[in-house]
Amino acid sequence: SGLGFNIVGGTDQQYVSNDSSIYVSRIKKDGAAYLDGRLQEGDKILAVNGRDLKDLRHKDAVELFRNAGYDVSLKIQRRLQPQNGPVGHRGDGESGGLPLAAILVPGLALAAATVWILLRYRQRM
Repeated sequence: SGLGFNIVGGTDQQYVSNDSSIYVSRIKKDGAAYLDGRLQEGDKILAVNGRDLKDLRHKDAVELFRNAGYDVSLKIQRRLQPQNGPVGHRGDGESGGLPLAAILVPGLALAAATVWILLRYRQRM
C-alpha cells in the first residue's frame, strides 16, 4: 500500500490557485503515515529526502515518492487555515511518511510489549 498517503498539486494540476505546491490529499487508514500520526491531510510537502518539490509536474512528484526508498524524510509545512481545493479530488500518488523504520519499529516494539504485559498479567490470575 505504499507509504500511506495520496498527493495533489503540481505545476500541471494546481490544487490551490496560483500555487503549484504538492499537498497531502488523503491519509490512508492503517497505512504507514496514519500509524505514525505526524502527517496530516492538507499539509504542504516541501521536500522529499532533501529534494525540493517546487515547480514539479504532478506525475514527477509521484515518481519521487515511489522511488524514495525505505527511509523517507519529508519537509512539510503544516496547513494553518482550511484550503478550498477541488471537491472530490484525490491524488493518485503514493507518498511517504517520515522514515518508515521510525514508524514501523516503534509500533512493533509497542505491540510486542503490550502482548508481553497482557500475557504476564494473565499468568498472575
